[in-house]
Amino acid sequence: MSETSPPKSRVRRYLPLIAIIVAAVIGAFTLRDYLSFDALRDNREALIALRDSNYLSTVLVFIVIYVAIVAFSLPGAVIATLTGGFLFGIGLGTMFNVVGATLGATLIFLAARMGLGDKLRQRMDASDGVVARIKRGIDENQWSMLFFIRLVPAVPFFVANLIPAFVGVPLFRFVLSTFIGIIPGTLVFTSVGAGLGEVFAKGDSPDLGIIFEPHILLPILGLTALSVLPVAIKAVTGKKDLMK
Repeated sequence: MSETSPPKSRVRRYLPLIAIIVAAVIGAFTLRDYLSFDALRDNREALIALRDSNYLSTVLVFIVIYVAIVAFSLPGAVIATLTGGFLFGIGLGTMFNVVGATLGATLIFLAARMGLGDKLRQRMDASDGVVARIKRGIDENQWSMLFFIRLVPAVPFFVANLIPAFVGVPLFRFVLSTFIGIIPGTLVFTSVGAGLGEVFAKGDSPDLGIIFEPHILLPILGLTALSVLPVAIKAVTGKKDLMK
């Protein structure tokens, strides 16, 4: 074997991340029609019958499918959340959705950290200037930053899974902040899913823009502001200390 050939251990390290990327690309072209609102509407009676005949198995299969959708960045995460509300109601549906999303996000996090995270973190730790200051700022405010990227609706879920892996966030902090941070948004979409019975009866489509309604968006933005409050306080007190 030549000196330029990568070690097998290095290749294995990238395999999970490569598998996720390949599955995401294939899924974007092949599963869009199967993980859609129309598919949920057309198969709603079969899904309800399956749930009523074997509730526990339906829950387990649903969570596994949700984990796969998130872990492989497949299209249909919103539809899966709506399905959770439609099949299991707001309370249990939210819990199952959050569990599935958290497990899927954790798999992406681990794959990214295994493939690129450690190397990027080491380079950022060894760097100087702006990169080092950004890394240090994130390290000093990890909890606030983790909750911030989960609560802000504009941050893509996939991106929010990768950034913590690249900056060396501990697994426990990632899992806990993901589980808690996605509850508000998940609760909103699950509640929409819980009302799909009436939507189907009227022949309408669900209003997914509800999350941007003032009575929904403002509380989420309030939680977002609360998550970064420690960062703001630390910045203000730091400036005061420098001025003394």
